[in-house]
Amino acid sequence: MWYNNCEEKARMKVKGLMGKMKRLPGNTWGTLWNPGREDPRRLIHALKVGLSLTLVSLLYLIEPLYKTVGQNAVWAVMTVVVVLEFTAGATLCKGLNRGLGTLLAGSLAFGIEYVAQESGHVFRAMFIGGAVFLIGFASTYIRFIPYIKKNYDYGVVIFLLTFNLITVSSYRVDNVLKLAHQRSLTIAMGCGICLLMCLLFFPNWSGEDLHNNTVFKLQGLAKSIQACVNEYFNEDEKEERQDKSLSEDPIYKGYKSVLDSKSIDETLAVHASWEPRHSRHCRFPWQQYVKLGDTLRHFGYTLVALHGCLQTEIQTPKSIRAMFKDPCTRLAAEVSQALSDLADSIRRRRHLSPGILSDHLHQSLHDLNVAIKSQPKLFLGPFNKSFGSNKKPTAPHSGPLLLSSVKTDTSALMEWRNRRAVSGEGCKTTLRPTLSKMSITSLEFSEALPFAAFASLLVEAVARLDLIIEEVEDLARVANFKEYVPPALEVDDPEKIVVTCEKGKEDKRAMQIESNLPSHGTE
Repeated sequence: MWYNNCEEKARMKVKGLMGKMKRLPGNTWGTLWNPGREDPRRLIHALKVGLSLTLVSLLYLIEPLYKTVGQNAVWAVMTVVVVLEFTAGATLCKGLNRGLGTLLAGSLAFGIEYVAQESGHVFRAMFIGGAVFLIGFASTYIRFIPYIKKNYDYGVVIFLLTFNLITVSSYRVDNVLKLAHQRSLTIAMGCGICLLMCLLFFPNWSGEDLHNNTVFKLQGLAKSIQACVNEYFNEDEKEERQDKSLSEDPIYKGYKSVLDSKSIDETLAVHASWEPRHSRHCRFPWQQYVKLGDTLRHFGYTLVALHGCLQTEIQTPKSIRAMFKDPCTRLAAEVSQALSDLADSIRRRRHLSPGILSDHLHQSLHDLNVAIKSQPKLFLGPFNKSFGSNKKPTAPHSGPLLLSSVKTDTSALMEWRNRRAVSGEGCKTTLRPTLSKMSITSLEFSEALPFAAFASLLVEAVARLDLIIEEVEDLARVANFKEYVPPALEVDDPEKIVVTCEKGKEDKRAMQIESNLPSHGTE
């Protein structure tokens, strides 16, 4: 019997291993194919890097070029690997920083070497050591200045690296001028090849990525608030959501890209400021996009709290929620439509429509206010039975517990108090987590209290919508967007950028932009 069981387990393991081996080619192909399918620009960028490395390798392969630069050709290869980034702005930023840092470091190193040569051998070593210390101290300290850290940090690192290599090498090398000239020449060749590749062959612009990413975030917030309110009043959708993980939740996907976009927006804005003028739309106030992104994140925080109302343990009964379903869903639909209109105006680079805040939005707010005021006893709680009379309300602790939507357990709270009195302070730490829940369930709250929180957050979203509209208007004014044209009179603009995402891939766009951001190497 034991032998048969072992044989059966071994057979199952072999069968599972054979199944994995059969699926390995398909899984490997899918892993390799997905990045290019999600963003075809990645494949083009890989081809540009391969071609650039081939060109700089000619410094080794062609004899006349090798005699000119010698072993320093490796600096050209290193420059291409480090400088050539996904977008033109990132490549220009790193390439110009690297070139400027190398030029300044070489010039300063020549000055240090000229002064050191006029002294004796011992004093020369002391002078070089002191210069390395002072330059290293000053360069490192300058990196902490916010403006330098933001725009020229990579250039300062290259300056420090090149200065130390040339200065220290000059103590053992006789012809330091030739060494510095060859290294500077190879670095210039590498930077030149990178700039030509990123600007002339299918360029990817950081400014366009930032522009399209802003449109995508507005669309995600519009879908998220609509789905959140619909799910709150639809029990079937809530049950379907509970079966899915958080990463698959459409509500979470809508605002996650907004909350995680701060570093992405700032990086793209810095790189976009380095890009040359390549169309009449390219010179935009990129920092204005960063300000708009901050406002969108504050709106996203409200959506996080609104989404949390769907996951609380204490829920308003369905019968009570149904009383306010119509004004809430209409209000969410109007907010979603306004966000979509904002996204469309930025995408088309046009001013906002005068009717961006329609009368339907104000009417929905009014209807929700009327619906809440029509049920005063519901929101004041079950113990306020004397509402509208001259009788003094009964104290909350003296009446019976009437909250049907929460399981009350006063005996559990009394038992906890008795145990605490008997055991003293020893059980304070272990029993403290249960105190708050027992206290809540033993009190007499209104059944509509959770919905009141949901409604207040929905109204807060409307208030934050005004702030988004103000930021979009400022962006349109500073960036000189076109005047608004009614749809009936609008003529298609051949230069407009259209954001198109295949069905099922909208949630991947933020991850694509983040994965396309440059790495921060220091070579």
